[in-house]
Amino acid sequence: MHVTIFGRPGCSFCVRAQALAERLESVNAIEGHRYVDIWAEGISKADLEKTIGKPVATVPQIFIDQTHVGGFTEFDQYVREHALLA
Repeated sequence: MHVTIFGRPGCSFCVRAQALAERLESVNAIEGHRYVDIWAEGISKADLEKTIGKPVATVPQIFIDQTHVGGFTEFDQYVREHALLA
């Protein structure tokens, strides 16, 4: 399982999502993660909307493998529901 986080600088939820992904990686609950700085990469919210298929109001936007999970809250909920952290 691989996690991709699309975020931006100064976003506290992006930082929290990264920390959670790092924690999951440290206990081998995921194979790895990638953080994509949308500002540095020139990715707009409109670009994310095309990929996701629905409006994007906030970041982070998180994918597990190729599946869009949502923001930090949904990612955290996914981790809890699937008991990825003991």
